[in-house]
Amino acid sequence: MADGDKGEFLIVTGMSGAGRTTVANALEDLGWYVVDNLPPQILRPLLDLTDMGGTSLPKIAAVVDVRGRNLFDDFPGVTRALRSRGSIRILFLDASDDVLVRRFEAVRRPQPLQGDGTLLDGIRTERSKLAPIREAADLVIDTSSLNIHQLATQVSELFSEEGAARHRVTLMSFGFKYGLPTDVDLVADMRFLPNPFWNEELRGLTGQDESVRDYVLSREGAAEFLDAYAAALTPVLEGYQRENKSHSTVAIGCTGGKHRSVAMTEELARRLAAVPGVAVNVRHRDLGRE
Repeated sequence: MADGDKGEFLIVTGMSGAGRTTVANALEDLGWYVVDNLPPQILRPLLDLTDMGGTSLPKIAAVVDVRGRNLFDDFPGVTRALRSRGSIRILFLDASDDVLVRRFEAVRRPQPLQGDGTLLDGIRTERSKLAPIREAADLVIDTSSLNIHQLATQVSELFSEEGAARHRVTLMSFGFKYGLPTDVDLVADMRFLPNPFWNEELRGLTGQDESVRDYVLSREGAAEFLDAYAAALTPVLEGYQRENKSHSTVAIGCTGGKHRSVAMTEELARRLAAVPGVAVNVRHRDLGRE
């Protein structure tokens, strides 16, 4: 952000049980600086951070709710004062009373304002208290029919920068003789291809060298595998985005992690880079090992 530019400031509020924690986590995954359970009186100094040119916090989200007890009573007045600066947005999360009751019963926690009454008493008290905030909100999301993944996906669609990746996939080459990687989602085995190790001219090179790459990619079955595997991974990566899974790792192995797996990983990365909403990282775990 250039000096003098103002950042974004979002206030997240709404009914208890409507999904504030899910929204906060989703925003944090998108690179927002999220402050939870903030007293309304602290909003102004926090907002000042986004007005500083060159600030390291260009996007700030503050979660404000009735857990602030008496401090929350100042919320409408504080937001009106901040509105005069024209630099905030309010996201209000709502859900039907019966859905909120079921959610509180599922987690076996009391509603913050129920006191000695029932869950429904607390929900109705909170709804009345929040009515003016809901009326002034820039965006209202009714989460009654949304699960946590659907809500996170909706937040991602609303607040992602245009063109920003919604899923990051790491393609990792490795050598089976050094052990299977443990922190991966999918594994593919390149040992069906001839090993360049047995070619004296290629033995000392790696899959990043053009001669090795050309050798590996020209072997029978290599192109067919790449076509089929890229086609198979595309709907998986698209599904991860719909389910708000932000990162995955695909491991590509050969014997030593130096020739076949490296060349095939580099080529697969080139193909998957064309999948919308996906950013591709490449890691060669065992490249350089003896």
